[in-house]
Amino acid sequence: MDSRLRLPTLTSTHATHNTMTPDQIAKANAELKNAPALDIVRWAVAQSNGRAIVSTNFRPYEAVLLHMVSLTQPDMSVLWVDHGYNRPATYKHAEQLRSLLRLDLKPYLPRMTAAHYDAIHGGMPEPTPENEERIKAFSTVMKLEPFQRGMRELAPTVWLTALRKV
Repeated sequence: MDSRLRLPTLTSTHATHNTMTPDQIAKANAELKNAPALDIVRWAVAQSNGRAIVSTNFRPYEAVLLHMVSLTQPDMSVLWVDHGYNRPATYKHAEQLRSLLRLDLKPYLPRMTAAHYDAIHGGMPEPTPENEERIKAFSTVMKLEPFQRGMRELAPTVWLTALRKV
């Protein structure tokens, strides 16, 4: 495994039914700081009482986390917000990983289709500073609402995700 790949440190989002205290989080972070990524995933899943999930948008490096999850808990739910604006390559990649890793994919779609959004709002806004308000509105309708719905319905006690630095 590439030594540059690191899982984020623990926060209270990784809590089980009983929220971890800041001291417990600091202790776990210290104990896991130099642990292999797979051991960290195994530790987190062990805290979940069988209710861990992983979320993904199927970016290329997320395959690493999805693979570790499939090794740790093969039947773990995989929350994917499919906002309808992915490129064909993303859908092909998602299907390849779903098949290869036997992912229990739980796609959540916005209540408004991409075509409907395009017709009403003129499409997905370009990521420019002058489009900040349109980007926030788009993200709320097409990404945040389906994600929040998925989290409510799946009701995880542990949530695993890959975060990227920008």
